[in-house]
Amino acid sequence: MPNPTAAMLVIGDEILSGRTRDANMYHLAGALTKHGIDLREARVVSDDKDAIVSAIRALSASHDHVFTSGGIGPTHDDITADCVAAAFDVPIDVREDARALMAAHYGAQGAEFTAARLRMARIPDGATLIDNPVSIAPGFTLGNVHVMAGVPHIFEAMLASVLPTITGGTPLMSQSYRIDRGEGVVAEPLRDIAERYPDLSIGSYPFQKGGAYGTNIVIRGFDGAQIDAAMLELATLFPRD
Repeated sequence: MPNPTAAMLVIGDEILSGRTRDANMYHLAGALTKHGIDLREARVVSDDKDAIVSAIRALSASHDHVFTSGGIGPTHDDITADCVAAAFDVPIDVREDARALMAAHYGAQGAEFTAARLRMARIPDGATLIDNPVSIAPGFTLGNVHVMAGVPHIFEAMLASVLPTITGGTPLMSQSYRIDRGEGVVAEPLRDIAERYPDLSIGSYPFQKGGAYGTNIVIRGFDGAQIDAAMLELATLFPRD
């Protein structure tokens, strides 16, 4: 049975403008690989309602899971929750359990629970909350869409909360091998190995160091024995000095 598939939707003008570098896709890809979920697609969209709604609908329809990051904070341009509600055509309002969590959190800190902070307790009808152990304001899951914060350490904490609730498949395994020769030299024998192991994914990544060319080969798959066999062939063809 094939692994579940996933897509990521990164939301925010700050990503597209180059002002902020996204780290969440890198973290998500690694976590999903270990959990046996294949990340197949990633999109970045601006803080535009139509663009977000359209992307959510398209990704939700074509993948088993969608993970979003960004746009669930207290400011006027944090519109992700509203867009997810619109994509699923459900109402959204302040939800009592989310409000109570946040009220207790800010009360314990002696901080004011402002109207802006209350916006983060607005949850679409029918959603399940995603725990946020860092700053309390929850994410949520609606349908197959998991909505999380854009701040990396909060995103990572939310992902750690939601992943155990999702059924994964077989974790993808990988091994790498460095060859101190250029891609032009390794291309043909590498193609022959790939043809003999059609169930494996074999990637070639060139590099240059100190004026010399080399190639890193990464072999991925679900069968450890096949990976070992392919790696042995590779090492026999291109032994290290």
